[in-house]
Amino acid sequence: MSSDIAETGIDGGRAESVLSATRTGLGDELRSVVYFTPSAFDLLYVRSDLYPSAGDARTRKAQLVALERVGFAERSVRTDIARSDDGPGIGQYDFTVRFHEDGFVVRVLAGDGGVLFTTDSMDVGAFREAVTAIRGVLDAPNDR
Repeated sequence: MSSDIAETGIDGGRAESVLSATRTGLGDELRSVVYFTPSAFDLLYVRSDLYPSAGDARTRKAQLVALERVGFAERSVRTDIARSDDGPGIGQYDFTVRFHEDGFVVRVLAGDGGVLFTTDSMDVGAFREAVTAIRGVLDAPNDR
């Protein structure tokens, strides 16, 4: 985990809990874990074989976070769609999985924070367990 968790204001205990929840559900296929807000992000974990330096990892994850921040803005639209009275509903928005050729990007939002994690290719059923655990951490009262 990054020793410099300060950009978002996430406390160390919550960061450790997010990382633990993600690693427990996904194991060795986990590539990275990022906690983000609408204005900042912290790189909580990156697998050592992926980038030559922490700076390179942060630069690449900054691009990903910039794309995924749209989730904060689209969440209200997705909630409105879920509550639509013009036909069968699709239920509340839960999380986003983006499929790529060699892996996945998953976004989980709760309040003003979110978690992105990336994995190698794997069974998608494991995501639900990891997301449920992460949501439990994000929804818990902050100890700060």
